[in-house]
Amino acid sequence: MTIIAVVAEQADETRVAITPEVVKKFKALGCDVRIEAGAGQKSLISDAEYQQAGATVTATAEAALEGADILLAVQRPQADRLGKLKAGAVVAAIFNPYDDKAALEAVAATGVTAFAMEFMPRISRAQSMDVLSSQSNLAGYKAVIDAAAHFTRAMPMMMTAAGTVPPAKVFVMGVGVAGLQAIATAKRLGAVVSATDVRAATKEQVESLGGKFIMVEADPDESGETAGGYAKEMSEDYKRRQAALVAEHIKSQDIVITTALIPGRPAPRLITEEMVKSMKPGAIIVDLAAERGGNVAGTQPGKIIKLGPVTIMGKIQLARELPVNASNLYARNLYAFVAQMIDKETGNLVIDYEDETISGTLLAKDGQIVHPRLTGEKQEAERC
Repeated sequence: MTIIAVVAEQADETRVAITPEVVKKFKALGCDVRIEAGAGQKSLISDAEYQQAGATVTATAEAALEGADILLAVQRPQADRLGKLKAGAVVAAIFNPYDDKAALEAVAATGVTAFAMEFMPRISRAQSMDVLSSQSNLAGYKAVIDAAAHFTRAMPMMMTAAGTVPPAKVFVMGVGVAGLQAIATAKRLGAVVSATDVRAATKEQVESLGGKFIMVEADPDESGETAGGYAKEMSEDYKRRQAALVAEHIKSQDIVITTALIPGRPAPRLITEEMVKSMKPGAIIVDLAAERGGNVAGTQPGKIIKLGPVTIMGKIQLARELPVNASNLYARNLYAFVAQMIDKETGNLVIDYEDETISGTLLAKDGQIVHPRLTGEKQEAERC
């Protein structure tokens, strides 16, 4: 029988790695599920709900971890907790592996077999396991809702006896998962939406959601995307032409959402201070790349600031502000990934390291960091 453990996350994390629905699914596979008391509180899941689903609620994290084969987590667990697991135990979480090399080495040194869910390959079979998509989708939605809440004008056009209220203009920079949801949400709120991306292939996606695609022509040999479908860094000439286009377009926009991230590097600067100052009084910018330094000059991670008459929102991990939905989706992602490691006949842990979703997310094993992106063999841009 495979023992699965979930313990309380760090204080700033509102999500939880398992829900009662997923507990039932693991129980159906013959697993024993242990959850530290209070682990689901911030996602509005009570200990009683976990118990009703078949989980054992433990008084301490140590009791949940003892003898566990698998630890499920949202954020990278602390090494001291991992040290309480048996050698080779599986840990699946969002590790943010580029941000703290020492912490990552400490994780590897514990001897656990660590899987970084943000490294999930972009293949059809892995869509149900893709935590970046599930969490970024919510972040794109929340970015528009937050911007609308701070905006001092109405979002949709309104025809009244006293006159017409014009619709807000929303510009989305980066048409990944978060960008597409931002476009869809802004359109639902009645805004006039435009968007840009280095990948010409996203034009059809933008237009299918009712947005206008804004893009400069790339060089003939530049597709704007990697073989895996990710956006990639473009040439300096392209950046100059794109910046000129954005500088002109942004002057008339009410709300701008930026989403560009490149793993292991500072976020690319898309909006300069001069561009910000050219915007209308009362304009709002939501910088979804704030955690990596921001796409916007002046962004302060975790803060909402004013740069002249423009508000720049640098809130990070927006999915955390929708913990019920975020936990539900994340838990399902983890189940889809982990269930393939559990033998359906015996309920024992059996890992196929030849499987693309396993090899693609394997971060550390046998005391060593093994993922090629961290050993210098591979680097791809991240979709947000």
